[in-house]
Amino acid sequence: MTRRGNPMVILLIAILACLLSPSAALQTKTSSMQTAAHLPLPDGVTGAESLAFDAKNQGPYTEKTPKCATAGASEEMESTCGRPLGVAFYRKTGDLYIADAYEGLMRVGPRGGEAEVLATEADGVPFNFVNGVDIDQSQFQILVHRDATARLLKYDAQTKKSLGLGCRMYANGVAVSHDWNYIVVAHTGPAQVFRYWIKGSKADQCELLADLPGYPDNVRRDAYGGYLVALNREKIQVTVMDSQVKHVVGVRLNSDGVVVEELTTTEGTLSEVVELSNKLWLGSVNLDFVGQINER
Repeated sequence: MTRRGNPMVILLIAILACLLSPSAALQTKTSSMQTAAHLPLPDGVTGAESLAFDAKNQGPYTEKTPKCATAGASEEMESTCGRPLGVAFYRKTGDLYIADAYEGLMRVGPRGGEAEVLATEADGVPFNFVNGVDIDQSQFQILVHRDATARLLKYDAQTKKSLGLGCRMYANGVAVSHDWNYIVVAHTGPAQVFRYWIKGSKADQCELLADLPGYPDNVRRDAYGGYLVALNREKIQVTVMDSQVKHVVGVRLNSDGVVVEELTTTEGTLSEVVELSNKLWLGSVNLDFVGQINER
């Protein structure tokens, strides 16, 4: 006579096996940009490449030079009027720092007004198309950004000096880590994100943090110890001519570099994703609005 096991025990074991399986542990959330609210930019202005919120969480602030914001402005005008590509607040003072492709590193005071140029070179080498900025809030206005010479750069507001750091790569976005121990660097060409250590036993070393499904633009800290990376193009191009095909335009990485959420849309790209007050704020060089997704 064959004895049968307790079906309840077997069922519980099966459920536990499913919960502990790698596929369940690495399940990726998907959020659609199709549900995003549209916050229109001023008439004639497109391209909110970077977004920032002040110390009171007011914003978003985005970048656009008035002369270049006029309808019909040509790309040739950029070298004259500037092209801001990254913005970030030093929350203690309320100063807004701007990475401008042509002007260099700039600052606007807490009362607004015209931006002043802080730095145009590092180690005697002029900046070349500065493209991103973030601020180490734990120290006195230490800024990191990058340029087209493949340099990762740091500006120290106390000494008013810029210097090149290690980890040379043609990076795009940069974000200081949540514990201020390393910098997350989006390396566009190979579609990867690296970690560059600025403190501890690994200081001045680079290591791969994540392989991405697309080519990254800006990267920002999220609210959970990870990072939000905007993607301007997928690595695998969909050839099917279908307006309903969804493309991955952004990802959320956990602190270990695992993709835990994908942002998708049927058209368009993203330049930056910022998380604040249970909302995702979406900026894009191609759109005339800032997107906003309410998180569940």
